[in-house]
Amino acid sequence: MKTTDNILIIDLEATCWEDRPPRGQESEIIEIGVCLMNAKTGKISKNEGILVKPQYSKVSPFCTELTSITQQMLEDEGVLLEDALDILRAEYDSEELTWASYGNYDLNMLQSQSRRFCVDYPLSDDHINVKTLFGELHPTVRKSVGMARALGELNLKLEGTHHRGVDDAKNIAKILHWCLQQ
Repeated sequence: MKTTDNILIIDLEATCWEDRPPRGQESEIIEIGVCLMNAKTGKISKNEGILVKPQYSKVSPFCTELTSITQQMLEDEGVLLEDALDILRAEYDSEELTWASYGNYDLNMLQSQSRRFCVDYPLSDDHINVKTLFGELHPTVRKSVGMARALGELNLKLEGTHHRGVDDAKNIAKILHWCLQQ
């Protein structure tokens, strides 16, 4: 596993529904939660949630209940996906740093959304799947568990709102820091 001095941690939130998406709608990124963690100390130097305006879907009541993100928030504060990815490049050096996410969902979603919207993929090829790494390193869990359970296994508190990218990125950083110390 290649690591840089600082590791970019990404947690995406996307439009979602209790059942299937309504006709003509599809799952799209609505928040890119990001933080920059020092690989040695675990200290977080930057953290934000970049809200993204979906182009082909609306935020459902189910999605708002899960994430706390509303359609109005995205209309008022959201940017286009291309602009959000430019923020990652400009403010987080995303193409140069090793990056991490909890599972492969974020990796796959960023790749597919980059293709879907014909924009350049913003991250390096050096990706750490924290979910898999935690399962390999934890002495008793030894399987894939959700982020909240992994925090609990480490006696760490889930801070902020679960399923908000801005908060989950910091929570993932805590798990990754534990993994890097093993």
